[in-house]
Amino acid sequence: MSDIDNGDFQERIQANFARQAALHTIGAELTRVQRAMVEIELPFDVKLTQQHGILHAGIISAALDSACGFAAYSVIDPDASVLTIEFKVNLLSPGRGDRFLFRGEITKPGTNIIVGDGRGYAIGDGPAKLIASMTSTMMIIRGREGITG
Repeated sequence: MSDIDNGDFQERIQANFARQAALHTIGAELTRVQRAMVEIELPFDVKLTQQHGILHAGIISAALDSACGFAAYSVIDPDASVLTIEFKVNLLSPGRGDRFLFRGEITKPGTNIIVGDGRGYAIGDGPAKLIASMTSTMMIIRGREGITG
């Protein structure tokens, strides 16, 4: 990881999360914030399922994208922000569980581009089950009107 003084990234991530209306709509909770790693949890809700009663791929993708994006905030300077410019999701197993855990980790920080990896898990009876993985590319934004950290 770089030696950037990124200030109080935990406070910035919590404030940014509080402004995320989409995440609040789906019932997401910010549960763990560390340098280069963030976890978001989500309770099962039938309103978030697709026609077979499993967690919708769009919800899984949104939660993984957010976890990776917040992890990126932890490795950038305080006056910068990030925007996702690309991601790929592999849906590995049906999203069935009582809760879901989405972890984003930074694989490669950079001065303009950051690469992150995400993993989604279903939590229920027995051990957590890996249901999805993501590779995410994010662009660091500086000095753009309307986009702040």
